[in-house]
Amino acid sequence: MTGIKRVLKRRATPRPAGYFTVMHQRKPLAMDIHIFWEGPRKLENLNNLNNNEKDYGLYQIYGFHPLYGHSVLLYIGKADYQTFGQRISQEGWNYNEDHKNIEIYVGRLASHKSVSREEWSARIDQAEKLLIYSHAPAYNTQNTKSLPEATVLKNHIFNWESKRDLFPEISGFRYTSRFDHISENQIITTENTKA
Repeated sequence: MTGIKRVLKRRATPRPAGYFTVMHQRKPLAMDIHIFWEGPRKLENLNNLNNNEKDYGLYQIYGFHPLYGHSVLLYIGKADYQTFGQRISQEGWNYNEDHKNIEIYVGRLASHKSVSREEWSARIDQAEKLLIYSHAPAYNTQNTKSLPEATVLKNHIFNWESKRDLFPEISGFRYTSRFDHISENQIITTENTKA
């Protein structure tokens, strides 16, 4: 019996789809993504976010929504190949009836080591998907209902500084089927603990 078959036979708990594929490819099971947020900024100040060296990453848009009220998270987006100023100005937020009260928060990725352009772009993409899925902003239409487990499984996002309404920490494991087998019926009480 080969090593992987022996491991599969021993495990009693189900693993999420793609778990052994990721393990077999020897890719890291976790990717920590650190995002440092700054804001708020106003739409009329977007021209200050056009630095070609640093004004890339993720952004949050807050404003009025007819159902949810004032100053709510409306949208999460990414500025990957365009600066924040270029990307956000293309989305038409100036046409929002409450455009003078729109607030923008920009997030830049941080790492203790340098990463390739491709890896940086992949981190931006993965972080955007998990942030949208976990927060469900009112105007985002993609990544709000489901995500492929392989997309979120390996990610662990840390939101730092002016994160506004975002969760400080988001684990991709939380949004996979890995814990579907756990229910309220399994709550530990003093009656079912060992002495």
